[in-house]
Amino acid sequence: MRMIHDLDTAKKTATFLLQIKAIKLNPKNPFTWASGWKSPIYCDNRITLSFPEIRNYLSQQLAHQIEALYGTDIQIAGVATGAIGIGMLVADRMDVPFLYVRPEPKKHGRQNQIEGSLIPNKKIVVVEDLISTGKSSLNAVAALRENQGDVLGMMALFTYGFEIATQQFEQAQLSLHTLSDYNTLLDAALQTNYIDTQTAENLSHWRTDPASWNKG
Repeated sequence: MRMIHDLDTAKKTATFLLQIKAIKLNPKNPFTWASGWKSPIYCDNRITLSFPEIRNYLSQQLAHQIEALYGTDIQIAGVATGAIGIGMLVADRMDVPFLYVRPEPKKHGRQNQIEGSLIPNKKIVVVEDLISTGKSSLNAVAALRENQGDVLGMMALFTYGFEIATQQFEQAQLSLHTLSDYNTLLDAALQTNYIDTQTAENLSHWRTDPASWNKG
């Protein structure tokens, strides 16, 4: 399940991400993802960490929405590596414990996949920077659950809104909430003249069928 609680926050978040080029839109010269998909959008929300005003705003909004949804008797888990920074900022703002989850266990040392203390009987909210298919995000949730972590839900900065992600979160029985999403991003890009109407239609089409977009 995906839900945006505050439309003003969603619009402001999308505008910030475009402004600092954390999100780039380029349908004429599309990016190639690791999956092989051709994409008119590239998102790297780690760039937000370099802008104090923006990272403070985003961490404040994440903390506010997490507290409204889940309270403060929790621990925050960031998904490595993209959400370690923003997750730590959120945990610090909320004054709650923080840990992070690797994609897989380390090959050496203690071979940890979870870094930090998984506190018994303290529920967990996972913080993510970006939701695409949901696979890596839910891999972190699975690791926490396998170690007796009680995961309440996930809070992310941005989602593409792919149907496959919706299905995967439903199968995992996990709620997903985000500050902003793809539709809000297109609206913000149009309003700021970052793109025109025709480009917006092209970008909208990509989101509905990314695997076959721009082929042939």
